[in-house]
Amino acid sequence: MTHLTPPSSLTALGLKVPRHVAIIMDGNGRWAEARGLPRFAGHTAGVEAVRRTVRGAIELGLQFLTIYSFSTENWTRPEAEVSFLMGLMRRFIRSDLAELHKNGVRIRMLGERTRLDPDLLALMDEAVEITGGNTALTLVIAFNYGGRDEIAKAARRLAAQVVEGALTLDAITPEAMSAALDTHDLPDPDLLIRTSGEERLSNFLLWQLAYAEFLFLDVLWPDFDRAWLERALQEYRIRDRRFGGLVRSTA
Repeated sequence: MTHLTPPSSLTALGLKVPRHVAIIMDGNGRWAEARGLPRFAGHTAGVEAVRRTVRGAIELGLQFLTIYSFSTENWTRPEAEVSFLMGLMRRFIRSDLAELHKNGVRIRMLGERTRLDPDLLALMDEAVEITGGNTALTLVIAFNYGGRDEIAKAARRLAAQVVEGALTLDAITPEAMSAALDTHDLPDPDLLIRTSGEERLSNFLLWQLAYAEFLFLDVLWPDFDRAWLERALQEYRIRDRRFGGLVRSTA
């Protein structure tokens, strides 16, 4: 990744741009298999797509980008593949952190810390700390993340407050639940993109995506680039967002 001098972003041109885009990066394995390569090659190519997408997100004026890089269900994959994905995260942080920081990217990690090796946790914490003051783009990496687990954990937090007498049952509102989630400091996604043609959420941001626009693209993740991101944003601009009401939203 090179240092970026962004051209006129879509926001600067007066075009409607989602504040927060979330992406389910799907299709690495199929991309590799179609080329007669091992699945590992698809995951490596997928990291290049992440780099292109982060660069494009900055240039196009996005504020938040969340990528689903490893789910709590991915532990059921073969041990060798899980080990490779853990190593890939290590290599990504080590090789890209300096450039991400230079380009004003703030890194935010989302997911459970359990089962992750101490050295990987240390790298993640370092990335968050070093980039904490950046403002060009917040890159949220959902790693070892599961939406149901996050909601259950938030429910336990609220239940503990009720038991302690610090919260009444009537005070458990949607707003209180949102505030108890791990994403309490992030805006809900405006747009969800899933690559590879699959059309499911796969336990990703189940609460936060309540009013997001969904877009399922017939492109495998390693082939995703700025052009595909722009295409997604063009589709977003023509969506009629009413949030359950009758008046069209300008968001």
